[in-house]
Amino acid sequence: MPAFSLLPRPAELATGAYDGLVLTPSTRIDADSAARGTEAWLRAELGAATGLPFPRGDGESAQIRLSVDAAAGLGTEGYRLIVDGEGALIVGNDPAGVFYGAQTLRQLLPPDAFRRAPLAGAAHWTLPSVRVTDRPRFAWRGCMLDVARHFMPKHGLLRFIDLLAMHKLNVLHLHLTDDQGWRVEIKRYPRLTEVGAWRAESQVGAGQPPVYDGRPHGGFYTQDDIREIVAYAAARHITVVPEIDIPGHSQAAIAAYPELGEGDPVDVGRDWGVIETVLNVSDTTLDFYRGVFDEVLELFPSRYVCVGGDECPKKQWRTSETAQRRIREEGLADEDELQSWFIRQFDAYLAERGRRLLGWDEILEGGLAEGATVLSWRGTEGGIAAARAGHDVVMCPTATSYLDYRQSADPDEPVPVGTVLTTADVYTADPVPPELAASGADRVLGAQVNVWTEHMDTPRSVDFMVFPRLSAFAETVWTRDTREYAEFWPRLRDHLRRLDALGVEYRPPAGPLPWQRRPGVAGWSPRS
Repeated sequence: MPAFSLLPRPAELATGAYDGLVLTPSTRIDADSAARGTEAWLRAELGAATGLPFPRGDGESAQIRLSVDAAAGLGTEGYRLIVDGEGALIVGNDPAGVFYGAQTLRQLLPPDAFRRAPLAGAAHWTLPSVRVTDRPRFAWRGCMLDVARHFMPKHGLLRFIDLLAMHKLNVLHLHLTDDQGWRVEIKRYPRLTEVGAWRAESQVGAGQPPVYDGRPHGGFYTQDDIREIVAYAAARHITVVPEIDIPGHSQAAIAAYPELGEGDPVDVGRDWGVIETVLNVSDTTLDFYRGVFDEVLELFPSRYVCVGGDECPKKQWRTSETAQRRIREEGLADEDELQSWFIRQFDAYLAERGRRLLGWDEILEGGLAEGATVLSWRGTEGGIAAARAGHDVVMCPTATSYLDYRQSADPDEPVPVGTVLTTADVYTADPVPPELAASGADRVLGAQVNVWTEHMDTPRSVDFMVFPRLSAFAETVWTRDTREYAEFWPRLRDHLRRLDALGVEYRPPAGPLPWQRRPGVAGWSPRS
């Protein structure tokens, strides 16, 4: 493995003139108070893989030194890593920068540095002599994980957070509620998890007529689980952004509390796709969700809170006396403006509490809430319109960001949905649309990839669909310089050995292995 298969590629990398630093039982780590979190993380990770104790040093006596220096001119989340004849030094602009420098230091070691226990007869551990200076291109480097469609147990989610951190991503957008499940405990409304966290069965694939597995599915995170998840992510400089969907994608909540809906009582959804069931627009429903968000805000310190706002059918509202009365009373033009009015109630609620509303680009329809930030998923048009209107944007268009989409045109791809999205496609996409290059690019906070799990029913299937495409995305949002896939590919090939050491069941470059296929399970393709 070449010495410098670093991923994402750093801004500046130079080979030093020294022999490097050999790690031994006497190698010490020291950190100033602001870098102590990374010191503990590095000792635990490298100690597990190498079997070395890495005792705490005392200033200059330590061979590995970590510090924060905001005056070093490194930029937000930036770092400098120097390995020379005196040892290894990581200086970060902030604690996050130190952490990213430590991630780079780990990549300078062989892939076995990513294992959980040392291998018998392992070779010496040597850090090569280098000088790296680096900082990210975007402030928002995210991944949306849908745990509503298929629940990911807590231990799997913590592992997923580690994988995001390894790739220097810093936002986990956690999709917690949908038609098919409610995954977070809300103490004042216990039926949300007693009823809403469980469905009788699940649709298998996307064929018509639908086929079901006859197997109950469910799960949820307790509030203590959420506190643990948020703290675990924060220690790795990842912000967890919660999503509670309103006013569509809410059938699980309506199954638990039928008074929230517009029609007859319903069960938790078992079908994929857009479901007609929506929330009513009564004051009672608004108060109910304010109560939900009161508890959500206590659990998630994130500045941003996602309310969904996407794929909200208007059929029930068109025949609803409550909805039509609200349209008249508020002087609204139609049901699109009614949805915008509904979203604005929570924009105001969040703003009063020092938070910012995040929503999918449908929140543009009928007028955008004043403080809203837009997730542009239906192409780039929504993001362009929002940026030109003075709103912040996170780019995640389906064609380049949806990791549930098929990875090739090969019929062996499991549950082949959407258009083909290869690793190269993810890598070569630029989060800033050319239409915003001259004006508006500053409104693009960054980008994220989205992992919708209708067809990913286990963590193994999530591994297959996410990697190595997430590795490519990580470089897209981190590296500022011109990127060429031909240059990236050899480094990715080497990076796969790190994923092997971690036990990540990624899609092999040659295609799915036999047990990664789903023969006979139908997918879907966009209409021509």
